[in-house]
Amino acid sequence: MGETTVYNSTGSSSTSGDDGGVPIVDTADGGVTTRLMVLGLAHTDGTVVGTELYRVATECGISVETVRSCIRRLIAEGLFEREGEGRDAIFHATESGLAALDVDHQRHLLAYAQDLAGKGWDRLWHMVAFAIPESQRAARDSFREHVLHLGGAQVHPGIYASPHPWEEEVRADAARLGIAGHVSTWSTDDLQLGGVGDPRIIASELWNLNEVAALYEGFTASYREVPERLQEMRDRGEKLSEHDFLPGALHIAIRFNACFEHDPLLPPELLPRPWP
Repeated sequence: MGETTVYNSTGSSSTSGDDGGVPIVDTADGGVTTRLMVLGLAHTDGTVVGTELYRVATECGISVETVRSCIRRLIAEGLFEREGEGRDAIFHATESGLAALDVDHQRHLLAYAQDLAGKGWDRLWHMVAFAIPESQRAARDSFREHVLHLGGAQVHPGIYASPHPWEEEVRADAARLGIAGHVSTWSTDDLQLGGVGDPRIIASELWNLNEVAALYEGFTASYREVPERLQEMRDRGEKLSEHDFLPGALHIAIRFNACFEHDPLLPPELLPRPWP
């Protein structure tokens, strides 16, 4: 891990432990992910307001050109459309953009629901298979990325598995891409992988859970002291300015997202013990 930067309420910085400030950023992380910032500022209807976006970017030390470049890429990918110009522009999520935002939202809801329940798997494996012609390569690649983003794991080429009932999302994406005729879905309680039928062993073979656990452990180690430091500031009557809060919160979100994107969100019954 790199040296941890600490911001105090006056906006100055020091290293962790010097003045009781709040550890915010690990300098080994290599900067702020602009894309995550933009998507994180999307309203519930999928709009991103330019005045809000550029203000937050300025507070986070992100240049206007970097933001514009990111927006251009999102528009080129068909995720957003622009209304207006300059800092007053409003960016509206397209159907594809709304679908992407909704997947992220649903994944977070699933994660919290599973953590709260501590159990709940019905022992069904949900499968999807596809054989999409080369003439529809772009649709095939997009569909595969969506399946992986939903936490699917490849069992064999063109065949993916998930412990979650994902049929509705998978079929909707296939229909949107015009490839529904090339996609099959089914569920089974009798999946075997190389002759092995134990669900927990199958999960350990299909997903790199050790890597996911290491990511979460690194994240919690980096920010374990943050709640205590924030409480100490509150007890001293200090306030964290927006100038200090926004970059720190964004960096924490980036670090968490790096863990979350790799997490298939397996039910507790399929996870090794202990699990971070």
